[in-house]
Amino acid sequence: MAKATRTWRLGIDVGGTNTDAVIIDGDLKLVAATKSPTTEDVMGGIKAAMHEVVEQVGPEAAENIGFAMLGTTHCTNAIVERKRLNKVVALRIGAPATTAISCMADWPEELKNAMGVRDFIVHGGNEFDGREISELGEDEIREVARTVREEGFESIAVTSVFSPVSDAHEKRAGAILREELGEDFPITLSSEIGSLGFLERENASILNAALHDVAQTTAESFEAALDAEGLHDVAVYLGQNDGTLMSVDYAKRYPIFTIACGPTNSIRGASFLTKEKDAVVVDIGGTTTDVGVLAHGFPRESMVAVEIGDVRTNFRMPDLVSVGLGGGSIVRKLDDGRVTVGPDSVGYKVTEEALCFGGDTLTATDIVVAKGLAAGVGDPSLVADLDTGLVEAAYKEITRIIEDAVDAMKTSAGDVTVILVGGGSILAPSKLEGADPVLRPENFGVANAIGSAIAQVSGQIAKVFSLTETPRDEAISQSKEKAMAEAIEAGADPDTVEVIDVEDIPMAYLGDALCIRVKAVGDLML
Repeated sequence: MAKATRTWRLGIDVGGTNTDAVIIDGDLKLVAATKSPTTEDVMGGIKAAMHEVVEQVGPEAAENIGFAMLGTTHCTNAIVERKRLNKVVALRIGAPATTAISCMADWPEELKNAMGVRDFIVHGGNEFDGREISELGEDEIREVARTVREEGFESIAVTSVFSPVSDAHEKRAGAILREELGEDFPITLSSEIGSLGFLERENASILNAALHDVAQTTAESFEAALDAEGLHDVAVYLGQNDGTLMSVDYAKRYPIFTIACGPTNSIRGASFLTKEKDAVVVDIGGTTTDVGVLAHGFPRESMVAVEIGDVRTNFRMPDLVSVGLGGGSIVRKLDDGRVTVGPDSVGYKVTEEALCFGGDTLTATDIVVAKGLAAGVGDPSLVADLDTGLVEAAYKEITRIIEDAVDAMKTSAGDVTVILVGGGSILAPSKLEGADPVLRPENFGVANAIGSAIAQVSGQIAKVFSLTETPRDEAISQSKEKAMAEAIEAGADPDTVEVIDVEDIPMAYLGDALCIRVKAVGDLML
């Protein structure tokens, strides 16, 4: 653990176009910032951005940086590209009740093949009120462990029916598997990943199990890169998709929580830079625009199932709208006179291919440069001859795309505060329909990396209680304690952990059941 006197933070966030890096001092003031093109292997861009900000600071970097935070797309890319995934056994606890629907029935075949997955169904599981469906098949589980050993599987995902109500069978299965395979064997329990919705929770757990080695390699590579820059004995954290951080060890257990951490870093960065707690955040990059909602200082979570790599899941994800608009979006005038912007883009090559940089492709960046709205970007003389009608039509289309995305995230008809961040936010006008005010804070271009650097550590829990067995007040108290313990395990200072959100949802269709969601956050352990 880093010494308390080394309180500076290195924050890095990987986007689809650029990898941003910042250094924040002990007073949370920006010391250095940079952007570097995101590379195909991801780590190359991370190393380049890290090297640049460390060079900006000089010897002081090694003397003062005690923490390093990384928001990365490694896990997302592994699922989308179907590469570098663990060989997984999916163990379902639910016979005979769940045999009608097979495991991963709706998964893409190429994804299942990339994981070399095998599924098993054993006896056990619970009813919605916690009663056992059948006795846990412990001998069956030991037989699964034998198959894992003999056939070289690399991780296991365990999913039991109604484990958010009772996780006893999952925990016992995990204990048996560790007895058979060793304490360090990667085992995912679905009750620690998702909530109600059996198949979606099972899917999320299998994906989490498949990402174990990717997370481990990412963390080790990041630590090696820090060491190569002379940043030794630095406490390392990875970004979670709720706008908070988790320790390396925690990230290795729950790598799926890193998915979509980039947009949430931007939302947290937007809040930090503007001191706003409730707003719509528009994060415009080189290729896409992500629009999310800042609620009570944190990203609003999606209440619906989310697909990852064409797999339906139900673990926590930010509520986002993504559209194909960015600084590199290609502008075209169609034969019928209409002007389109995107969704195709030159991406990180905008500084080579856009007209204002001497290239031959008309992009959204060229439009704002031609209108005189992007001081210091490119060479205005290279776009001075653009048709005025074309420029105005393209800018109107850019504005429409942004306004429609903001409108999609609003929950009421009135005006909302909108915060513009991301390097591409130079595209957005200072006034938007349905928004008042529109804020574009200083250092907006690296809000994502700032969000990574200043983030807190969180713990969350979603559990179903039977009010017959556990009174409401006791259930909430238990949930708060569990969420706070999760935050501490993820790397938060116990003295700073507090509960920031409690939600209890009556579930009439399950009788007297109550679903309780709790989130706790705390500062980094100094």
